Amino acid sequence: MTVSPEALVAAADRLLRPPAGTVHTLAPGLRARASAVLLRMALDRALDDYWRRITRSMTLIGKHRMLCLEWYAGSDTARRCRTTWSGLSAACHYRTYELPPAPAEIVTRLLEVTTLLAALRAEPHTTPATRNADS
Repeated sequence: MTVSPEALVAAADRLLRPPAGTVHTLAPGLRARASAVLLRMALDRALDDYWRRITRSMTLIGKHRMLCLEWYAGSDTARRCRTTWSGLSAACHYRTYELPPAPAEIVTRLLEVTTLLAALRAEPHTTPATRNADS
């Protein structure tokens, strides 16, 4: 069973901003790190879904998904996707000499992932063949 990117974002949101009256058994930093993992998974799934619509072979190598995104989704979306994915990756990793990510930082990443999910659901801007023909 696959979970949709939207469901992962909703789960991350519930971890970061639990309903009033909820007993907190996890520290805020741990909830923020767990939310970062869920958000990165959501972004990865959204990228896979996007590339399945364009060409299935792009889902095989993660690095190529980011490198070629600019040609199909536009430079702004590609830049935001790379920046957000890198920030979430850094927040996911546990290092004994660093503090966990701040919940406010991950809330900002949550909003960015939500925006990126909408952008990746949209149709591609151009294809490489169209782009070369316009030049």
